[in-house]
Amino acid sequence: MLRKIPLSLLLLTVGGVLTVVGFVAYFKAQATLNLVGFFYGVPILLGGLALKAAQLEPTPYSQPTSPDVLALREQQATATQNQVRKDVTRFRYGQEVHLEEALERLGLSPNDDDRPVLSGLREEAVDGAYCLVLEFDSPLMPLETWQEKHAKIERFFGPNVKAAIATPAENRVELALITDLTPAETANSQ
Repeated sequence: MLRKIPLSLLLLTVGGVLTVVGFVAYFKAQATLNLVGFFYGVPILLGGLALKAAQLEPTPYSQPTSPDVLALREQQATATQNQVRKDVTRFRYGQEVHLEEALERLGLSPNDDDRPVLSGLREEAVDGAYCLVLEFDSPLMPLETWQEKHAKIERFFGPNVKAAIATPAENRVELALITDLTPAETANSQ
């Protein structure tokens, strides 16, 4: 639940309350409360404003996750899939887009104007395997560029992850990170 509350809102609220208390105390000649309000309230309020300006909203789910897929996530999701899901569904600060560093490392972000933007995500089952689908708006990054980076994407999000790239609509790219069950099956058969 705390992940869904933006830190900027918390700081704005606390800073605002302390600042108001400081002003009220100033006019009532209460020096101690006045100092608390001015020395703590104003900086906290300014910090909240700064975070609000640098805040990146969580990426929304494009469709609800079914209970079957949630159970599959608990059983099969890799640490990387879980980390990506948690990172993009929480408030971020100081970034322009979600997965900014990952896109740069993969060579999918030559500059700020051409960078794909994560617009949604969903979880589903693909042939009995857990799948995290990242939905990008990619008007300036052609599908061919994504496909050229396919092997690099699998290495980056691996191990035990297969990547599938699709274009459901014009200027849209879906990157499916599918749990690779073959290593587990190979280890069990030995």
